Amino acid sequence: MTDTEIDDVDKAILYALQEDARKMSSGDIAERTGTSDSTVRKRIQRLESDGVIKGYSASVDYQRSGYPLRMLIYCTAAIPERGDIVPEILDIEGVVSVQELVTGEQNLLVTAVGQMDSDITPVAQELLDMGLTVADEVLVRSHETTPFGKFDSGTQTGDDS
Repeated sequence: MTDTEIDDVDKAILYALQEDARKMSSGDIAERTGTSDSTVRKRIQRLESDGVIKGYSASVDYQRSGYPLRMLIYCTAAIPERGDIVPEILDIEGVVSVQELVTGEQNLLVTAVGQMDSDITPVAQELLDMGLTVADEVLVRSHETTPFGKFDSGTQTGDDS
């Protein structure tokens, strides 16, 4: 976990970075939180070193970038190897994410993208070749995300720590 608790300033920083980390300056965030620019930079550095902020990446619209198919593949793996197999799954061409599920028989959710069915079919076959059971495949029409609302407290704290 983290070395310190996540307070309202940290939550506001996380919310702002989720909105648009590329365009959100520490000064913009400081204005929102009622803190100083240096406080925000220190907080971001701490959140990164504590592993709360895992990295920064582009949110890609696969459909608009030429990969209109998004397939959710529900798999079952042996529980002892479920977490260990994730990096191997991520190495499969076309796989963009893997989620480890902790309830139900299906305990891995693999997301793959492709231009046509023939791009997705090999992904399922590779999962089978790894010894996983493919329980279900779901074709997704759209996928949208939003910043986590509980991070947006909407209050200025004035805390410069």
